[in-house]
Amino acid sequence: MLASRAVGVGLRKEHYTHLLSQSPVFDTVQVDWFEILTENYLFTQGRPRRVLETLRERFPITCHGVSLNVASAQPLDVDYLQALKTFVDDYQPEMVSDHLCWTGWPSHHMHNLLPFPYTLKTLAYLRERIEKIQTLLQRPIALENLSAYFAFPESEMTESAFLAELAKTSGCFILLDVNNLYVNSTNFNTDPVAYLEDLPVDKVVQYHLAGYHSQTQDNHASNPQRKGSFLFDTHSAPVFPGVWALYNKALEIIGPRPILVEWDDQVPDFERLQAEALQAKERMCRP
Repeated sequence: MLASRAVGVGLRKEHYTHLLSQSPVFDTVQVDWFEILTENYLFTQGRPRRVLETLRERFPITCHGVSLNVASAQPLDVDYLQALKTFVDDYQPEMVSDHLCWTGWPSHHMHNLLPFPYTLKTLAYLRERIEKIQTLLQRPIALENLSAYFAFPESEMTESAFLAELAKTSGCFILLDVNNLYVNSTNFNTDPVAYLEDLPVDKVVQYHLAGYHSQTQDNHASNPQRKGSFLFDTHSAPVFPGVWALYNKALEIIGPRPILVEWDDQVPDFERLQAEALQAKERMCRP
C-alpha cells in the first residue's frame, strides 16, 4: 500500500528515454510511484511493457483506466475485464482505478468521459456492476469524480452525496480529482468545500491534481445568461492557484493521501513534471 504522503506522476512515453537512462539506481528520480494509463500497457508486449517492467523493479505502480464504462447501459465488457485481471495479477499494482462515467457502447466509443443522472435507480444499478467488477478482479477498485460539462435535471442528489453513498454501499474507494472538482464548481457555481465535507474520509484513497484550460465565453450555448471563463480539464498546464488552494482545503478536511500530478498534453520534460509533484508533497507535509 502506498504511504499516505507518497507522491507520484503518470508514466508517459515522452519520458521513457530519460527514465531508462537513470536505470538501475534511478538516483535523480524523487517521486515515490508511477501511475500508468491502463490501456497504454494492457494490449501490448512492446516497449511500454519493457519500460514498465524496468520501473516496477524500483517503484510501486498504480493502474488508472478509461475503458471500464461502468455507468454504461450496456453489459460489462467481460473480455476487457478478463484482460485487466490478467494484467493486474501479473503486475500487482497498488491500486486499480477508473472513472465514474460512461464512455460509449460496443459499436461506438465516444472517446470522452460522460456524466449521468444522480438518482437512486442509477445508484442501485452501479452498485451491482461495481460488485461484479470487484468480484472478478478479486480486489476493490477506486472510482474518480469526473469533469462534466452538462448536468441532468433528473438528478435527485448532488454528485458528492451520490459518490459517498456509492462508495459506502458498493465497497469501492474514491479517487478524488481536485482539479475536476475545481473545474465543475467553477462552471456550475457550486460549493467545492461542501463537496469535500460530504465525502466519507475513510473511502478517499488518493488525490489527483492537474492543470486546466480556461476559455473566455460570451453567451455560452449551455447557459445564455453566463459570461466569463469556462474551464476545461485538459491536463495541459501546471496546477493553478485555485486548485492548489482547494487541495489545501482537502488536506484539512480529509487529510493526507497519496497524490498524483497528471500532465497528459503539452507534456513537459520529466524534471518539470517532477518539480510539480514535489510541490504537492511539500504542501502535504507542512505542519
